[in-house]
Amino acid sequence: MCGVIGLFHAVDPTVPSLALLRRMTDAVQHRGPDGEGVHSEPHLGLGHRRLSIVDLAGGAQPMSIAGGAVTIVFNGEIYNHEALRQQLRAAGHVFHSRSDTEAILHGWREWGLGVLDRLKGMFAFALWDRERGELLLARDRLGEKPMHYATLPDGGLAFGSELAALLAAPGVSARLDPAAVEDYLAFGYVPDPATIYAGIRRLPAGHFLFQRRGETTPPVPRRYWQPPTASVAAPAEAAVELAARLETAVRAQMMADVPLGAFLSGGVDSASIVAFAAAAAREGKGGPLSTFTIGFTGPNDERPAAAAVAERHGTRHRAETSEADYLSAAREVAVLFGEPFGDHSAVPTLAVCRLARQDVTVALSGDGGDEVLAGYRRYRWHMLAETARACLPAPVRRRVLGTLARAYPKLDRAPRWLRAKNTLTEISLDSAVGYYRTVCKVADERRRGLFSPGWRAALDGHDPMARIGALMDECDPRDPLLAAQYADLHTYLPGDILVKTDRTSMASSLELRPPILDHELVEWGLSLPASLKLRGGVGKHVLRQAMAPHLPQELLWGRKRGFAQAIGGQFRKGAPELRRRLLGGAMLDSGIFDPSAVSRLVEEHASGGSDHSQALWQLLVFEGFLAAQDAGTARALPDLAGA
Repeated sequence: MCGVIGLFHAVDPTVPSLALLRRMTDAVQHRGPDGEGVHSEPHLGLGHRRLSIVDLAGGAQPMSIAGGAVTIVFNGEIYNHEALRQQLRAAGHVFHSRSDTEAILHGWREWGLGVLDRLKGMFAFALWDRERGELLLARDRLGEKPMHYATLPDGGLAFGSELAALLAAPGVSARLDPAAVEDYLAFGYVPDPATIYAGIRRLPAGHFLFQRRGETTPPVPRRYWQPPTASVAAPAEAAVELAARLETAVRAQMMADVPLGAFLSGGVDSASIVAFAAAAAREGKGGPLSTFTIGFTGPNDERPAAAAVAERHGTRHRAETSEADYLSAAREVAVLFGEPFGDHSAVPTLAVCRLARQDVTVALSGDGGDEVLAGYRRYRWHMLAETARACLPAPVRRRVLGTLARAYPKLDRAPRWLRAKNTLTEISLDSAVGYYRTVCKVADERRRGLFSPGWRAALDGHDPMARIGALMDECDPRDPLLAAQYADLHTYLPGDILVKTDRTSMASSLELRPPILDHELVEWGLSLPASLKLRGGVGKHVLRQAMAPHLPQELLWGRKRGFAQAIGGQFRKGAPELRRRLLGGAMLDSGIFDPSAVSRLVEEHASGGSDHSQALWQLLVFEGFLAAQDAGTARALPDLAGA
């Protein structure tokens, strides 16, 4: 796993400064502590930081072939590179290393853009073909690895794995994007293709940028892969096929020349990965698989369930407890991610990454299972709401249920069965609007009330819901579950889950691989009919069936736990610090927020009458981001674990 950076100018043949390229590369040095390299020639400069995983001696980058005719900087892993090598050797290509990076170079020479369709893995790379005068930036299908880019004032292009690398390039603006700020408060992250900066974009998952020497028009992202938008008939023996597909994906992703382990929580997804990986490790005679767990004190502690799986499959298991100070961690998260990031499970995720890195360089994870096989509770509520919508005419829903929802008290801290306001509201709304409300972190009315009048005017009618609605409209209207999954696959998965795992693992110099996101498995899983994914109010039904021979029944059918601590109590005790940070300093100077509205949010939470912990966390992270900007803080790697 690595960090990549680059500069390209299609018209100006100036050779980029090596000092500038090294400055940009240094901004992502944590992504690759094992090596560095830069390459500069007319029109182009490339830089790379390497975390050595495969071909430790021969995989240095930037890598070139054909006497420097084609050069690449690459971040990721290509799991089918051996099969590609065989095809390319048969076509006459000669290899000089065992590195998967070289397979991309020869694949480009043989297939051009068609190489993207042949790659199986996670990747973000920049490839320069000097003979053709062509630059290609590409990102993997699901967005596991990041690629950012910016058009410079002189018409050039800057790109890199993280925002800090681009901000090190002259001419890249650090002006905030008002729409991105609202999206952050709405979703808890800034969805692709935007970033928090108006002048920097993220290359969307499954897209590439392509520009030829001499072209004056800035390149635009082009899609090369799209997940299914309609389900198919249920395959025979779906559970058996899923087990076989998942085992194949796990074994393919255990490719490494360095120690490899796996994360193990109390959930079905990671336990399924461990079951197959432990068996493969035993067959390989390299000793038992190493597994790692972070737990929390209280009802969400996953350590007992993880220990039971570890014992069953004979893994070498390590577990620790996370007791983080989230008031301190909020500022550190802002620095770590380079922009506001509102998922506070990033804190324990960094802790488990650092725990794993003590023993291994690569770890497998269960990420993606909830999106691909419908594991989130919100899918169940969405389908219940869809059933109710189908039974009630729209005018009745809007008038009767909408009125009831407005009259029903908002009982944040009551038992779940008494919290009907959100359910009534969702049913009263149309499908996309209702689903948006289930994924929205800070509701529209409250969120917009937090902004100052000037900032509300700058938003110019921006509506975060429109993104969800447009994505759901791309799907078969007869499959509302797939429509919700499809929306998450384009927003929540690449914008939250995969950003979180990439930044925290790279901060620890750990490579993290999620086998469930094998793109062929994703295509197959998404296209399953809803009845196989969600049955009897339980998600991932077909996965639970598939893993019945391998996992304890209580884990397969037990309640789902979130991988995060409850932070509301810390914020009530820390109310004076909340007031100090959210009502003064960088927050006040920014002019973005209405101090009186923020003050009310703090007081309502501190009194115990409402739970605003999510909104307060997001504001605290935003305050940390603003403070780091004001201080010109260099990107650091803070210890968020607190264990």
